[in-house]
Amino acid sequence: MDTQAAIGELSHVIKNNPDAVETYLALGNLYRSKGEIERAVHIRNNLIARPNLPQDVRIKALYELGRDFRRAGLMDRAMNALEQARHLSGDDPNILWELSRLCAESGAFARAADLCGRLGHEQGQAHYLVRLAHDKKNDGESSAAKRLLKKAVAVYPASVEAWAEFLLNDLTSSSNKLAKTLSKALSHVDTPLHFLLFEPLLQFGQKQSERTGVCSPEQARSLSALLDDFPRDVLLHYYSAMLLLACGQTQEGKLGLEKTLVLYPDFWAARLELLSHSMDEQTLSPTFENHLHYLIGCARYVKRFVCGVCGLKWDQTFFICPKCNSWHSIRFRMHLND
Repeated sequence: MDTQAAIGELSHVIKNNPDAVETYLALGNLYRSKGEIERAVHIRNNLIARPNLPQDVRIKALYELGRDFRRAGLMDRAMNALEQARHLSGDDPNILWELSRLCAESGAFARAADLCGRLGHEQGQAHYLVRLAHDKKNDGESSAAKRLLKKAVAVYPASVEAWAEFLLNDLTSSSNKLAKTLSKALSHVDTPLHFLLFEPLLQFGQKQSERTGVCSPEQARSLSALLDDFPRDVLLHYYSAMLLLACGQTQEGKLGLEKTLVLYPDFWAARLELLSHSMDEQTLSPTFENHLHYLIGCARYVKRFVCGVCGLKWDQTFFICPKCNSWHSIRFRMHLND
């Protein structure tokens, strides 16, 4: 049954039985799913206005009203409805979770972290502490930002977000310090997420190279030296090679990409980079070279990341899937048909 047919069925039930409050709630949810927020809000408010409405139903109506307002982008009203529901219910996990998401979307990361802490969701608590640390850093409060990052790692040692920030902070330090931080990070972060430690370093290196033409090869080499402990990790070898290329170490970078392909011959990203860097060594007709440049340029826009839960393809890294809201479900697309 499609949504419109379901709305018709539930409307018929309500017409014959006005006291079917659960049906009202379900009908409101259907309206919200169709984007008809005004109708959904109208249904919730009519329920809430009933003088003898059971408290558990009032709580549900306020909770759904908060979700309606959030869907409409009316954050203040959403917060008010959810706070009323929380006042009546206590620390109901569903309400706390919805409040934490709402606070995060409103930029209230401190409160979002606190609510996740109340829920025992260490992953979320650490994530929002990192978001808060990022804001503090941008405001020039470096010491406060470092304290928040340390708290995030204490709360959830596998927080790839926190370790990535530590690495970015250490880029202005010695190569040895950067390598030590990366070594700690790799020992704590789950193996499928190791590449997320390298992605921001690579982006920084590429931007630095574009701006000044200078990027520290010593740092890239010190990071590459850690790969002896991860001989079979294809993505770590790939990112190490890409860092060397960003630092102008073309031969070392190409050798790293070739090693990557020995480990995983079908890895499209490594083949793309090798093809790009080998063009200068080939004698090509102007027409063919132009076509090849075009195809390589298009290939660079391939969405490199995918959610391991829902399959969403995305062009930027994410810690919460934009589609299914799964935490740390991101994976690198090893196959283009994934």
